[in-house]
Amino acid sequence: MDSSPSSTAAPWRSGLRGARANLWPGLALQLAALALVLGYYDEPGIHGVLTRLMEIRQAAGLAYGIASTALFAGILPFFYLRLESIIAGKSQRYDWNQGLKLIAFWAYKGLEIDLWYRLQAHWFGTGHSASTIALKAFCDQFVYCPIFAVPLTAAVYQAVCDRTGFFANIRAPGWYRDRALPILISNLGVWVPAVAIIFALPTPLQLPLQNIVICFYTLILAHQTRPVSIPASSPAILQGAGAARQ
Repeated sequence: MDSSPSSTAAPWRSGLRGARANLWPGLALQLAALALVLGYYDEPGIHGVLTRLMEIRQAAGLAYGIASTALFAGILPFFYLRLESIIAGKSQRYDWNQGLKLIAFWAYKGLEIDLWYRLQAHWFGTGHSASTIALKAFCDQFVYCPIFAVPLTAAVYQAVCDRTGFFANIRAPGWYRDRALPILISNLGVWVPAVAIIFALPTPLQLPLQNIVICFYTLILAHQTRPVSIPASSPAILQGAGAARQ
């Protein structure tokens, strides 16, 4: 692996550029999510709507996460980008084959995230005390995301969008540094506060709120960046994965 200053500094610089670009849009997303959480606890009308959503989500089980995440993180961003390209008279970023693969990936991610939130509820409880929220947010952003969620999402997008081999990509020298690390850095400012807000809700409502955040977040990133593939300097359409997971 090349350890020269230029090669090691570039991911940090690109990640910080992404973090600065995400600052104000990220703040708007966090405030909107916070308003929903406060409304759930303090506003009867919002509480009623979210309670009904929670009932639907519990009745649907794991299928809810699969369908909702595919919709919010895959289908809506894909058609938004196609419509935007048509209006702007530009070439499409993703063709239909790529779009279907990414939608299928986000359907899987919905199952993964749902199980992850349930696992954290089992580990740390379902309360919304400051200590419980802090533990969940730390594990989400500093264990789950860097070890699994962000690298997987980055690798899938690179394979789908660049039409390259999944395992060949991740085995390349410096791949994590060049591809995953900038996404992690750029996403921290948005997703650390966002997941703390998400974990303040009851467990059945955490995934629906995460879906709303990730939908608007991917649209913001798509509007800010115009990659054909998924270069290290641009985490477009990633959750966070949450994150890039997410």
